[in-house]
Amino acid sequence: MMAVAVLGVVMTACSSKKEEKTVEPITVTTEVAAASSDYLDKTYVGTIEAKATTAVSFVGSGTMAKLYVSEGQRVGKGQLLAELDATQNNNMLAAAKASMAQANDALARMKQLHDAGSLPDMKWIEVQSQVAQAESQLRIAEKALADCKLIAPVSGVVGSVMFQAGSTVLTSEPVLTLVDISSVKVRVSIPEREIASVSAHTRSFIHVDALGRSYEGGSIEKGISADAMTHTYDIKINVPNGDGKLLPGMIANVKMATNSVNANGTTVTSVRSAITVPIRCIQQAADGQRFVWLNNGGKAHRQDITIGDTYGNRVIVAEGLKGGESVIVEGYQKVGEGTEIKN
Repeated sequence: MMAVAVLGVVMTACSSKKEEKTVEPITVTTEVAAASSDYLDKTYVGTIEAKATTAVSFVGSGTMAKLYVSEGQRVGKGQLLAELDATQNNNMLAAAKASMAQANDALARMKQLHDAGSLPDMKWIEVQSQVAQAESQLRIAEKALADCKLIAPVSGVVGSVMFQAGSTVLTSEPVLTLVDISSVKVRVSIPEREIASVSAHTRSFIHVDALGRSYEGGSIEKGISADAMTHTYDIKINVPNGDGKLLPGMIANVKMATNSVNANGTTVTSVRSAITVPIRCIQQAADGQRFVWLNNGGKAHRQDITIGDTYGNRVIVAEGLKGGESVIVEGYQKVGEGTEIKN
């Protein structure tokens, strides 16, 4: 009898402990329903390109003696970039100067005879021609020596360096490239069915993950030739790059806005605002009624809705939401009516 009583006490205690156990609220993620026209904005992936790229080369050929710059270095217009071995050119210049001096000396001596009338005109013309030839050879030698120096034709950043000191360089063979990134262009491929909605003044927003920064795009250059395989058209969005952070080759996420700006700066809104929700959070009851779960004061509440058109991964809510509701977009699979929830 004693054993039965003790067992009853133990069972009563266990039952009390089970009754005291509380259920933890389910963690969910919500978004506030709000009317917007952003659902029609298109998102693309683009690649950053330089404003311009200049290949720099020597006019003559020879062995490169010195390279004064490296990749990624900023240079100014007129800056010395590299030099060829000028030994032979210096010798040619010395010989040209000697010939020039000899011709001038001959001219001075023959002038005295010509002024005295004892030099035939034919001989005098011959001496003058020799002086002119010497001057021409001197200018050629000076130009050849000057061409041993590679001077930056524009300001920019050194992109690629193709040759190092000691390399043999041929005439007009690119030695390095200078890249102008004072502003950049974002190249984006636009599907054929969407290219008509893009104009030179369509607003765009560019986000570069590598920098963690966003930029507003400028004017758009629109290509007219389609890719035969993908049926897309390339556009280039001009983006200011005063700090030089945007570099060629970086990947950018580009959002083309529905609201466009005319040439006179007037904003044109082509669509009305609407409430949208992610497609994944829409549920369907056995009777076919569609609904979403709301966070109603910390408890889940079913809200019946009527849906409209689908745009990407979102759908318009035609009826059922007025705006301001807290819609559960993650964790909705675990809730029921009245389930305690938390964000």
